[in-house]
Amino acid sequence: MTDVERYISAGERENTRRSYRSAVLHFEVEHGGFLPASSDAICGYLVKYAGSLAINTLLQRLAALANWHVEHGFPDPTKAPTVRKVLKGIRTLHPAHEKQARPMQIQQVQQVVTWLDAAIEAAARNGEITIVKRHTRNKALLLLGFWRGFRGDELTRLQVQFVSVAPGEGMTCYLPQTKGDRAMLGSTFHTPALKALCPVDAYMAWIELAGLSEGAVFRAVDRWGHLGEQGLHINSLVPLLRNLFTAAGVSSPRQFSGHSLRRGFANWATSNGWDLKTLMQYVGWRDVHSAMRYLDASDAFRDLRKSASQPESPAEHAGPSTGPPAQR
Repeated sequence: MTDVERYISAGERENTRRSYRSAVLHFEVEHGGFLPASSDAICGYLVKYAGSLAINTLLQRLAALANWHVEHGFPDPTKAPTVRKVLKGIRTLHPAHEKQARPMQIQQVQQVVTWLDAAIEAAARNGEITIVKRHTRNKALLLLGFWRGFRGDELTRLQVQFVSVAPGEGMTCYLPQTKGDRAMLGSTFHTPALKALCPVDAYMAWIELAGLSEGAVFRAVDRWGHLGEQGLHINSLVPLLRNLFTAAGVSSPRQFSGHSLRRGFANWATSNGWDLKTLMQYVGWRDVHSAMRYLDASDAFRDLRKSASQPESPAEHAGPSTGPPAQR
């Protein structure tokens, strides 16, 4: 690989390269298409898979095919008017409701952390260092993912050398690249130290136990307690979380995904008085549409559905608290 190729490769996320390769392979091998392709060939491809692939998947495949043509110096057939018309027809004839991850509630975070603390204590008494390491890592991953509103891939890409901790105050996490950061400027996220369910304490406990000074924060732990050299693979995150929630007794664990922590924090914040601008700045959303996709609409009929004989609790009368969680 030449220096030019190396820098070009560095300017594109590995996940994007991998998904584009997979999409091109699907077009050529499974579909039997030829590249470069005509707009008619692209339309035929879309029609063939319109009933079996989600519209977002088809759009991702189109992006990959467009990228292939541009990179190889050919006209982009995906921009043809007929392709746009076919896409519009697919949306009309195959409407699909966008599936969203189930948001993690603060009560469920507390439930999982309580279970983890008990499991860590029991494993420490029994000298089971592998279990202690895994549960300590999982606690840090859960609390940092929730309170920071990180995406799953951001958690797996977090590097120790890019995290700065001020005990009792908070921590800053720098990510060289985030979704939507096309200029590759990087983003810095601040996480406060909290009185309860503290992500900073959980992070420090994991880093100290693992003896990490650089490299990936969250890594695999093998059966002997050895840490992997690389960060957790993004595809392992959802099974890890679901297994954790199952063990902790959280209901319907398979409804959760890597976005559940992010959605959970967004809903916690809005229910506690955060305005949309503050939430967008904290999480890192650049447009309102992206933020609104993560928020559940408030239940305007909640009070009307209550039984007339059901007394109101003081907490219901008081209304939601405002501002961020209690800090040290």
